[in-house]
Amino acid sequence: MLLSMTSEITPTAWILAYGAAFIIGLSKAGIKGIAVMNVTLMALAFGAKESTGMVVPLLILADVFAVIYYNRHTQWKYVFKVLPWMILGVLIGVVIGKDLPEKFFKIGMSIIIITTVFMMYWWDRKKSRTVPTHWAFASSIGTIAGITTMVGNLAGAFSNIYFLAIRLPKNHFIGTAAWLFLIINIIKLPFHFFVWETISFESLSLNIMLLPGILLGFFVGVRFIKLIKEAFFRKMILVLTAVGAILIMLG
Repeated sequence: MLLSMTSEITPTAWILAYGAAFIIGLSKAGIKGIAVMNVTLMALAFGAKESTGMVVPLLILADVFAVIYYNRHTQWKYVFKVLPWMILGVLIGVVIGKDLPEKFFKIGMSIIIITTVFMMYWWDRKKSRTVPTHWAFASSIGTIAGITTMVGNLAGAFSNIYFLAIRLPKNHFIGTAAWLFLIINIIKLPFHFFVWETISFESLSLNIMLLPGILLGFFVGVRFIKLIKEAFFRKMILVLTAVGAILIMLG
């Protein structure tokens, strides 16, 4: 079946899929904010609904590399603070995901992301060192991130906002996000397999074929992140997150 499946994939779809895998590797290496591009490329290659599940194993593979490389920088207290709310969001996303109009979801999420990015930019311009500690901040961001990661693998923007707001240094940001998303993506896997049926053994075999793209993207991303200073890292994440939100709205 794998032979017949891969023979039906056009050269254009292969190029788009490898491009998506490369971007996933870059994103998990620490170039946050560009992950929305992999969702778009996979949707163009295989269709919006089918690609939603197909992307999850690729994310898990890249998460494993990120956890291995950045594990020493993980700040577990922030993982545990937001993880329960993300799990709640995933469960909500499982229920509403099948019937939620895609256009409504994309526009609403884009507006929230762009508004929050402008707030973060204003916050940075004030040079305020205040860090949000109220449970409502982690719970609201975590729940929305859980819903968006289940429905469209698009939680990166919200996790970026959360980690920037609590002012995690660059490597702590990447290491903490790596473990958080490895856990969440593993939790999502059975729902895609048994409830939405967007993952099959054939699609998993295809994921393995895309592994070189992830490895290359991760290697390039790690080398690039080493050259980036802390202040520029924050600005880069804000800009890429805002651009990603616009791409979601236009997609």
